[in-house]
Amino acid sequence: MVYVMRLMLLCFCFVCLQDKVLLDAQKHNKSGALHRCFCELDGQVDDCNCKVESVADFNNLKIYERLRTLLTRNFFKFFKVNLDKTCPFWPDDGSCALESCAVCPCPDDQVPCGLKDKEEISHGKEKYLKEPEAGGNADGSCDSRSDEEIRLSALDTTISKESEAAFKTWMEHDDNSADFCELDDEQSVGMQYVDMTLNPERYTGYKGESAWRIWNSIYNENCFKPDQPANSEGYKSLLTDKSVREMCLEKRVFYRLVSGLHSSINIHLCANYLLSGGLFGVETWGLNVNEFKKRFDPETTDGEGPIRLKNLYFTYLVVLRAIAKAAPLFEQETFYTGEDKEDERLQDDVIDVLHTIKQFSNHFNESTMFQGDKLQAKRLKDEFRNHFLNISRIMDCVGCDKCKLWGKLQIQGLGTALKILFSSPESLSLRRQEIVALFNGFGRLSSSIYEVREFQALLSGDTADKEKMPSSKSPFL
Repeated sequence: MVYVMRLMLLCFCFVCLQDKVLLDAQKHNKSGALHRCFCELDGQVDDCNCKVESVADFNNLKIYERLRTLLTRNFFKFFKVNLDKTCPFWPDDGSCALESCAVCPCPDDQVPCGLKDKEEISHGKEKYLKEPEAGGNADGSCDSRSDEEIRLSALDTTISKESEAAFKTWMEHDDNSADFCELDDEQSVGMQYVDMTLNPERYTGYKGESAWRIWNSIYNENCFKPDQPANSEGYKSLLTDKSVREMCLEKRVFYRLVSGLHSSINIHLCANYLLSGGLFGVETWGLNVNEFKKRFDPETTDGEGPIRLKNLYFTYLVVLRAIAKAAPLFEQETFYTGEDKEDERLQDDVIDVLHTIKQFSNHFNESTMFQGDKLQAKRLKDEFRNHFLNISRIMDCVGCDKCKLWGKLQIQGLGTALKILFSSPESLSLRRQEIVALFNGFGRLSSSIYEVREFQALLSGDTADKEKMPSSKSPFL
């Protein structure tokens, strides 16, 4: 008992000390000192009619906590994914051997029965959603009817092989024409549910050639490049803020979306960094200020770090706009899991988040994109979509399972946002997998903006710090 009380006291003192350091840093920040990492975090967000300060205040004061609550609900925390797909672009490097790279999938009996039934309906199986008895059926389903009732009420869905092939072709064309992201096949062997709350995004130690190749391929092979002058020897492969500004709006948007998402992922890794094994073998995770400076300080990023950090706010605004645009669709969605009380609370949480999002007026304006000559606009839009589809495929080349999990989810979330923005409301249809990815992806962006404030507080007064850190030879940190 004495041992336990001492351990609890040590943990309490550690938390208090952390809070005091952060509070002191926040007080110091009121003096106006601003670390060079944040020198771009003021004024208008590029290509948006909104200021950084407005985004930060809206997120930190109104959205952040609401999203944290929403994403713990069963409908949103269970993500179905295939982590066994092979890389389509280069030989598989094999899985990361680090323990922190592992992902713990959910046993089938821990997945809410309503989620499994909903999938069966979406694929045309003979099952209907029905309010379940308490706890569902013994087989884990929520359908309380007998097998005979199901058989008698089922439609005859048999069709000829020729018609089936034609329907498949039509459906693939209709689906692919609107999608900006390649989704995992729900019927593939490797699909499994993962509880995202039990597999948090953290710094796993995954780095080196494999990680570098992922981001190198995304930026150098899939992002747009400035037009090359006829008498030029060619641009450097590295995209810079200056070169991006020379491109048209659509190409700037593409780069800033990718850059903002990359910055968000980097912030997550810095904010959930393994600081030590901790007392008595208990791991301690927290903010790593030096790692943050390495990734965003202008002295270690050829001056690009602060701009990349600002792009986070651009990506946030694009996804915010997509959720606002799809709000009428989400307001009609049942978000069914088969658990009555849970579903009622979930519905209230969703409506609350949507209502709050509607209060923010300065969303990204997607109507300014793909204008002008119709043929050129269509060609550019197809190129834009195909580039993003390719990035979604690159996620299957990530060597760390946990990094692959969160990479696929966040890319799918951003791809879903683009699908919403550039589809007509009448034809828009979203699968559960897309909805879960969209809201979880937005939750990650929201957490990043919240964590920027914490790093800002801790780094305040550090503007005179001239500590030299090894400059990265590559921008893909």
